Amino acid sequence: MSDARARILGRLRAAAPASAPDRVPVPISPATPANQADLLASFRARLEAVRAEVHLADADGWPALVQRLARARGVARLLFGADGQLADALRRQFADEDTPALVPYADPIEAWKGELFSGIDAGVTSSLGGIAETGSVILWPGPAEPRLLSLVPPVHFVIVAAAQLHATLADAIAAQRWAEGMPTNALLISGPSKSADIEQTIAYGVHGPKAFVVIVVT
Repeated sequence: MSDARARILGRLRAAAPASAPDRVPVPISPATPANQADLLASFRARLEAVRAEVHLADADGWPALVQRLARARGVARLLFGADGQLADALRRQFADEDTPALVPYADPIEAWKGELFSGIDAGVTSSLGGIAETGSVILWPGPAEPRLLSLVPPVHFVIVAAAQLHATLADAIAAQRWAEGMPTNALLISGPSKSADIEQTIAYGVHGPKAFVVIVVT
């Protein structure tokens, strides 16, 4: 061992703490209200604070609301999971309408990558619920609703059941029994895509959807 290396290692050993530091207590956030009305209010407030849109609809009315909001944004082509849980309701709503046109996500990405990245205006997905504490929507992408469906289009519409709102992530994991089987890619989305430079100036819509539109089904 060279003299220089020995001196460096000696200084590092001398500077190392004799014992591990005491465990630093993790701060516990204030309790989030557990009743559904307060969970929804907290969920909505946190999403809207980061420029997401939140709308309410009933179980029969959400497809019409998606259609109306998409038209208001000038969406011409709306991507959806061809075999997803929203597919039948969307097809019924859009059956006799020219715009937006429903585009099924049914082929491997290699077969239509150009169309996906340049010819789709918005995507709509289901969700596994939401987290009131952070204003996060839970997505479990899979073959019926691939990850790119919510990642690539400029606008992401997502349907969230009010009954599946949870106070915290830990509550969601326990209530939905995640330990019994998780996907390869579980997502928590808390607003449109954003990034910040070294001066902490935030820009929205840089690496993903510019708009995040949440429809809570009550």
